[in-house]
Amino acid sequence: MKSDRALAYAAFATVCFVWGTTYLAIRVAIETIPPLLLTGIRFTVAGLVLLAIGALRGEKLPRSPRIYLHAVIVGIMLICIGNFAVVWAEQWVPSGMAALLVATAPFWAAFIEFFREHESVGLQRGAGMLLGFIGVALLVTPGGAGGAWDVHFLLGAAAIQFGCLAWQYGSIHGKHELKSISPLMSSTLQMLAGGLILDVAGVVAGEVPRFHVNTRTLLALIYLTVFGSIIAYSAYVYALSKIRATNVSLYAYVNPVVAVILGWLILNEQLTPMSFVAMIVILGGVALVQSARSSSPAVTTVPQEPTKRAA
Repeated sequence: MKSDRALAYAAFATVCFVWGTTYLAIRVAIETIPPLLLTGIRFTVAGLVLLAIGALRGEKLPRSPRIYLHAVIVGIMLICIGNFAVVWAEQWVPSGMAALLVATAPFWAAFIEFFREHESVGLQRGAGMLLGFIGVALLVTPGGAGGAWDVHFLLGAAAIQFGCLAWQYGSIHGKHELKSISPLMSSTLQMLAGGLILDVAGVVAGEVPRFHVNTRTLLALIYLTVFGSIIAYSAYVYALSKIRATNVSLYAYVNPVVAVILGWLILNEQLTPMSFVAMIVILGGVALVQSARSSSPAVTTVPQEPTKRAA
């Protein structure tokens, strides 16, 4: 139990930092790589690497068609909708602001748990959710977005919120429906499902002629594949298998800080006074949601088959 707790929170810490850096990498990669193929290739390669690692560890592919069905559902929710929404939006939304918009993840997690698990939101969580969405409203005003504000920025902000909802639904769905397989196998199947779907979509959408790389964008793609997908995505799935979804979604409280600092240092992204206010309001709402106590245990162990090992 102590080992599970330590590994779960180590995985959670990895997600908090590494995913904060991926917003910058995405912003760089889409300079020359179209969004569908960027996301698809990243996760397909990562899934194949994890499949090879699993084979070396003696992992067996599931025999139940039901497992594959749920893996596809989760892969679509997390990768094809959730992650792709951020990539698509960052064509117009600065990386730091994209991370701030994703900070609403805990609100969507609490919202879904309310309907799926009939868990009470409570006054404090409700107030935090309301405060967070007020912050989002401030961020998407001309004063909050600054020079980035236009119709594409607004569409990108809306896409990110839809992606957050899909991501949280997929996370909770996978936590319940894929608990019979190891986190490593779960990550592998999700990545392959989501990545291959996006690869096909990219080819159909005509992105292949527009796909090219330079040193800068190739390094960004490699970083996203290795650190953002193989390491951090696997860490996320592992943490989610041990910690309740609303607590794992706390990563969205840390990611914006990392993303805003990197965007400012490397891409010279600037925040307006209104966007600073919006950031404080959003993160304050997240703090309220996360500090609300629940009668559910913070860490749980997930039954595994005797032959399975955690990632």
